[in-house]
Amino acid sequence: MACHAPHASNRQAGRPVVQEFLNLRGLRDAPYFWVDCMTIEDTGGAHRLACLELRGGNHSAAYSAELPGLAGWVSCRPLRPSPRGGDLYYLSACSHGVIARVAIADVAGHGEVVSAAAVRLHDALRQYVDDWDQSELIRDLNDSFLKGAKRSQFATAFLASFYSGSGELLFTNAGHLPPLWYRTATREWSLLHDSTPLSKEITDLPLGLIAGTSYSQTAVQLEPDDLLLLYTDGISESYDESGAQLGLERLLSIARSLPVDSAQAAAKGLLAAVARFRGSAPAADDETVVALQRRAGGV
Repeated sequence: MACHAPHASNRQAGRPVVQEFLNLRGLRDAPYFWVDCMTIEDTGGAHRLACLELRGGNHSAAYSAELPGLAGWVSCRPLRPSPRGGDLYYLSACSHGVIARVAIADVAGHGEVVSAAAVRLHDALRQYVDDWDQSELIRDLNDSFLKGAKRSQFATAFLASFYSGSGELLFTNAGHLPPLWYRTATREWSLLHDSTPLSKEITDLPLGLIAGTSYSQTAVQLEPDDLLLLYTDGISESYDESGAQLGLERLLSIARSLPVDSAQAAAKGLLAAVARFRGSAPAADDETVVALQRRAGGV
């Protein structure tokens, strides 16, 4: 999925650098950059992200997507009856179609508070769409949440950049839940944690709590057909009829029984299993799942 062939020099010390088409002043005024934030329903076909497309929001959505090197499936279910919730997600492709970025966030608050947070997240992702490295993005995003914070607003977020040329995934977790990771080499599911030492008290806090908070970046290798399931706490903190919470251990146990042939199958299987766990108990929060699978065919 390359709009232009990437230059061989865009690799330094084993890491991709997208320099020749990076606008150092950001992309706020770029006329060719566009975003799709409409309510989206699954029509049976996958939406292929165009170069510089940014797609997502906090609206109801269920659809398949193709990103550089990744097959994806999204389900965003705001808590009824609201058409928009506190969960945010975005998918993007860089200007050469070789870098994919995925962001999922859970914002404290509702209504205008969440809408403002969605705008700030969108603007930050737009500005850094061509950067594989996420250090500037996450710092600017944290500062922007602080500047616009109202009524103790904060957000947890998980951001990942995938370089289709190598299969490397660079991710930052800002107080969010760890994704589920299926590795085809071992045929095992696990929780994808970063390597930040827990002794560092101000690292990886929810966005907007402490100015200047430092965030770690962790690189992992995704092999063909590996799966990632990103989700919000409406999934892991679901309750059954007796009041018992699902929790991460049960979630991981559910994952071990999921189909792994596609992102869509895994995500739909997870949602169905969570619904069975709840039984007659209603959903108590927004529920969002973003599933990703590295495509065997590369870009």
